[in-house]
Parts: sequence; C-alpha cells; structure tokens
Amino acid sequence: MPVSRSKLFAGQRLRELRKRDDLTQQALALRLGISPSYLNQLERNHRPLPDRLLHLICEHYGLTPAWFNDTREAHRVQALRETMADPVFKDGPLTLAHMADAARQSPALCDAFLTLYRAYTFEQQRAPFSPPDGSPLEPYDVVGNWVQEKNNYFHELDCAAEAFYEKLPEHKDGLEPALTAFLLEQHGLAITHDLEMEQQGLVWRIDKQRNAIVLPYNQPQESRLFYLAQIIGQLNYDKLMTRILKRSAPKDKNSFQLARVYLGNYFAGALLLPYERVLKTAQTTRYDVECIRRHFGVSFEQVSHRLSTLQRPGSEGIPFYFLKLDIAGNILKSFSANRFSQARFGGPCPLWNIFRAFATPGQVQVQLSQTTDETIYLNVARTVSHEGRTYTDRPRQSAIVLGCHIKDAAQTVYADGLNLSDHSLVIPIGPGCRACSRDNCSHRSLPLSGRLLDTGSDARGVVPYRAYPE
Repeated sequence: MPVSRSKLFAGQRLRELRKRDDLTQQALALRLGISPSYLNQLERNHRPLPDRLLHLICEHYGLTPAWFNDTREAHRVQALRETMADPVFKDGPLTLAHMADAARQSPALCDAFLTLYRAYTFEQQRAPFSPPDGSPLEPYDVVGNWVQEKNNYFHELDCAAEAFYEKLPEHKDGLEPALTAFLLEQHGLAITHDLEMEQQGLVWRIDKQRNAIVLPYNQPQESRLFYLAQIIGQLNYDKLMTRILKRSAPKDKNSFQLARVYLGNYFAGALLLPYERVLKTAQTTRYDVECIRRHFGVSFEQVSHRLSTLQRPGSEGIPFYFLKLDIAGNILKSFSANRFSQARFGGPCPLWNIFRAFATPGQVQVQLSQTTDETIYLNVARTVSHEGRTYTDRPRQSAIVLGCHIKDAAQTVYADGLNLSDHSLVIPIGPGCRACSRDNCSHRSLPLSGRLLDTGSDARGVVPYRAYPE
C-alpha cells in the first residue's frame, strides 16, 4: 500500500507565501489568527501544519491542499539516497529516516551538500581538458533543476500565452492560419520553405532581409504549429521572459541562455494548449491523451508534456511526471509534478514499461509500478518517433512515459479495466541498480553501491555476487 503522511511539514511553502506578499512573520500571523512564535515554529518545521490551519491558508490564498505536497522533499530524499550509495560514504551510512529528517529540517543544507557532491564527482570524472568555469553541472542539468524547483509551471508566461490564444480570431482551418496571419500582419513576416534546412540542422529561421520565416518542407502540422508559437514568443514576449529569468534563473551565461530557450518552448506549449481549455478537456475526457491531441491538433508528446505542467494554484490538474528517453536509455526530457524522481546515476530501471513501448511502436502501454519508497504509480508509455522522410534517413527512436500516483489513477481512462486495489501484479521498479535496494531482482546488473560483497559463502544470488544485508 502507498505510504501516507500523517503529518504535514510545510515550512518552506509557508515562507514562499509570506515572501510573495512581502509580509513579516508578525503580519502573516495576525492574518491567520495565530501567534508569531507559532508561525516561526511552523516555518522552521518544528511543528506540523494542522488541517484547520491548512484549510484556512488555502481559503485565504485561493489554493488547494495539493500545493503543500511534499514533492520537493521526496525529490531531495531520492537525490540523497543515490548520493549516499557512493562507496565514499560506506563508513558512515545514513538510514532513509535520517535522510528524510535532513530533507525536511534543513533543505538548504541538503542542497548545498548535493552541490558539493556533484563538484566532487565532476573532478573525479572530468577529462584532461575541463570546462573553463569548472562547473560541476552541465547547463542543461542546472536548468533542469531550476525548472523542477518551479514545479514546471511559470504562471506569468502561462497566463500570457493563454491570453494571446483567446484574442486570436476564430478560423475554420484551425490555429495555423491564425498564427500565420498574426506574424504577417504584426511583424511583416511571410512563411517560406527551404529544402536544405534539415541538412543544416535547422527547424526554423527568421530571414530579416526577405521579411520571411523559413521552415523546412514536409514538416508535420504539430511541428509547424510549435515553431510558429516559438517565434511569436521570441518576438512578442521576450521582455516578459527576461523578467522571469532575471528574477530566479541560474546566473551563469550558458545556463541563463538555455533557460531562455526553455521558456520559449514553454510559451509555445502553453499557446498551443491554453491552460483552462486543456484542463477542462482533460477532465472531460478523463485525461485521454489521444482525444486531447485530436481536439487541439497537436502531438501525443505535446499533450503529455503539457499535462505535467497543469499546476496552476487553485486550478490544478492531476500531478503527473513526464519523461522522454531514446532507445539507448538516454534521458532527453524529465519533469515531475509529483514525488517521482528518476535516477541521476546509471540508466533507468529496465522493468519500466517505457522500454516495452519500443517493441510496440505507436501503441499505448499501461503499467502499475511501485518505487523503492513504496509509492505506486500508473504509468502510460508510448513511442513518439517521427517517420523517416527518405530511405537514408535515420530518425531518432524515442518514447515517453506519463505517470501519476495511484490515488489519482481512477480519474484517468487508463485505469479502466485495472483492479487498483489489487497490488499483486504491480511491477517493482527502482532508481537504477546503483541505488536500488532490491537485492532479489533478476534484472540487477550490479550490486548496490556502498555495500560489502559476499563472495565467500556457499550461496549465490541472481547476479554473480551478493551484498551483505545492511
């Protein structure tokens, strides 16, 4: 059964609300009818947040209790578990309870420790010619962490994209003619095509001399829509993106610029799939991705990604995680609005249904899986690769998985026909063999790091080596 928390420690979230309104502890305590000392204890996680006060805060700020979930804490604990699996810590192992306490009581200190560990691993693994700034994280990792910290939702940008969509004139032929007309009327840019763009590795280009937007030939409609939405975001909402970036984005130049690219992609997705319309359609169709895709004229991947961002305070959808990887197991995209956290070291678990999706291209694979923290997820996986355009073309083979907590599964069409109360067929998955604690897994490729190996006994395990119990 999934583990439920009887106590909610929400100090970090309370501080966010207070600082958002530029209030002192005394001022917020007065609004809530509690003493400043009690609020201080709540913010320091010395006291749990009681249900009565939780509902009062939600009513006051127009939030739902889901906004106070422990998603960030769960991700932090998972990162600590994988880090502490490194043999360098073998002489002083911490229990899961110790890590959970640390993540709850001292999140900033945990983040500093994780940053230090990444710097250590970078120094251990770097090539003779290291990056000039000596950064322990690549820019895409830095930006990924920033997006995850924002819960993959950017309110100002999302609302701006939604407002833009609602102002577009209705067009019988869909969204593409409306976007094309806007770019021509507002920016004097006409759409042209170039046969050689794909060979140059480009998907769009603004030709200022010709007052044209150049696109490749024979692109799928959903791709053309996304490119046009990206261009509109760059031309019309650059200042808004800059304000968001200056307020909270990573400061080093490469990460800052990569974060700008991410916001451009976020705007495009939010324009093609406006928040309230998508949420209503998702709830009406019970999150049937294929139905939503056809309704808005976009791709399966675009809808799946968008569903993982529906976390507007007071109007949340199901909190999904979204992950995309290629056939070799390389993670291409990863976002999570729930407790799920993918492995940071080594490949993903081979028991995950995202790998089975490659054997059945274009078909949806549904799986109930249980992670090592005993949480059960409903996972929906499917390939999203484009077809080759010529005989010599070698398109990337990729697949996505969209997952939600089992308590939310019944709200989706993908739970139909499943017995959600019978966990006997739930597939146990792990965070990668290095940090996975399941010794009896026949798919294990190496023992859990940091454990002594038992090679002298008269028994052998499912792999050629066993680890002594902790």
